[in-house]
Amino acid sequence: MRTFEELGIAPEICRAIKEMGFEHPMPVQEEVIPEMLANTRDIIALAQTGTGKTAAFGLPVIHKTNLNLLQPQTVILAPTRELCLQIAGDLMDYTEYVRDIKILPVYGGSSIDSQIKALRRGVHIIVATPGRLIDLLKRKTVSLDNVQNVVLDEADEMLQMGFSESIDEILSYVPDDRTMLLFSATMPKGIEKITKKYMNNPMEITIGRKNEGTQNVNHSYYLVHAKDKYLALKRIVDYYPNIYGIVFCRTKRETQEIADSLIKDGYDVDSLHGDLSQAQRDYVMNKFRLRNLQILVATDVAARGLDVDDITHVINYGLPDDYEVYTHRSGRTGRAGKTGSSISIIHVREKSKVAQIEKLINRQFEIKQIPKGDVICEKQLFNFVDRIEKVKVNEEEIIRLLPSIYKRLDWLEKEDIIKRIVSLEFNRLIEYYQDAEEIEQPSARKADRAPQRQERRRGESGPRTAEKGYSRIFINLGRMDGANPANLMGFINDHVPMKVRIGRIDIMKSFSFFEVPESNAKNVLKAFQGLFIEDRKLVVELADEGNTGGGKKGGRSYSHDKFSNPKKRRRN
Repeated sequence: MRTFEELGIAPEICRAIKEMGFEHPMPVQEEVIPEMLANTRDIIALAQTGTGKTAAFGLPVIHKTNLNLLQPQTVILAPTRELCLQIAGDLMDYTEYVRDIKILPVYGGSSIDSQIKALRRGVHIIVATPGRLIDLLKRKTVSLDNVQNVVLDEADEMLQMGFSESIDEILSYVPDDRTMLLFSATMPKGIEKITKKYMNNPMEITIGRKNEGTQNVNHSYYLVHAKDKYLALKRIVDYYPNIYGIVFCRTKRETQEIADSLIKDGYDVDSLHGDLSQAQRDYVMNKFRLRNLQILVATDVAARGLDVDDITHVINYGLPDDYEVYTHRSGRTGRAGKTGSSISIIHVREKSKVAQIEKLINRQFEIKQIPKGDVICEKQLFNFVDRIEKVKVNEEEIIRLLPSIYKRLDWLEKEDIIKRIVSLEFNRLIEYYQDAEEIEQPSARKADRAPQRQERRRGESGPRTAEKGYSRIFINLGRMDGANPANLMGFINDHVPMKVRIGRIDIMKSFSFFEVPESNAKNVLKAFQGLFIEDRKLVVELADEGNTGGGKKGGRSYSHDKFSNPKKRRRN
């Protein structure tokens, strides 16, 4: 096994990384570092988050920096403020014994004036989010004329977040003869365009297979009825007493609702989504990093660039529509050689997505059974006993109190004391599962047939049945109107004056169906009565009242822009 010295890294840098506990390079570092030091070709590196990417580009960039030239020589672009700060912090750790090197993170949400002052004093390496760097370039407060290295970290994430034009603009300020390194977990078409446009005969380095989920992550799913998803989530969290994980949700509203419910049920949880201010997001992330939170409930957008060590579980509260998003989610766990778990809670009609994701990541999912209440209680109990065995006792402080404690408990037998300690910890949990009904799970055979039935029925008449406990509702909005599951959910939530859990959504060409709990159906229908957008009347009614497919009610379609941002609403 090679050392960092053998790869060509300067002794003062090697000293710092040895003190950080790194003896030998990881596979991606062993591949990338020599090529970057040689400075002969652009590089595309495909590797999952948590595989040592920052050191792979950071160490050679530091090694190659001309300290006598106090001008930006390397620009590292990251999709989020969080990742920007993480990279800059790692680089500063690597340069503990490199004198006079200047590294500056520039990002939105912080004072631009202080960043401008730092740039005027001179820097060697800039770590930036695209938006803030463009702002600085337009103000002419930074010059990239001497940049020799450009690094795009998590390039696929940047493209998903809409930074393609920003990257184009930034690269227009950089000399043509610079070296470019692109890091990505996946290889979507957008990245291929960047490589063709800006990279010169790039060398491709792949750690694992393209678009493959990390080998240290176990992928599994629980199949439940839509109405039981939250109850299933509770059982999964309880089944893993030492869980330190992220629950991914599809929308901001769902994220907050799930977080609120978990907090109400006594879990150490908080939410992370786009409606939070930067200060609130920083506060939540700090709590999570310090492990003051057991679980973070987050949207994909809010969690982009999130880099936290030792996450044990990623839980998908439903599977994403964009299957590459699954790769990013699961990549939050199983880092640095540790094993992690990516768990998905899906209802019957999501089963077809599993096969597509399996194909993408080249891994198979394990189907699991929802844990029984008695099994959960037993596992929690033995975890508690294990904690008692391993607890560190402060002998000096506690010894003076022991005589009084012994006297107070002298009338109790050892067995009685143990029973009382266990009951003190577990009464609430035991009582909950004692009274809780077991969750009914659909059969795997039924789930396999469901997607086939769905596809078969798309061109046929006849009603589709709602999930048990749900009502199926017709609305005369479809793909022609720009409808997709996300904006249709937002549209419903905007108009219904109460919290409504939305189950299955089917988007057709000119109409759609969505499912809500039976108890909420009347309120949902009432909320849409007499609703117009511009001159078009919306038709919203129970699907079994005659609109089961091919519905032509409601007149003409309207544009996606009007659907997303209605300009005029009136009621009769």
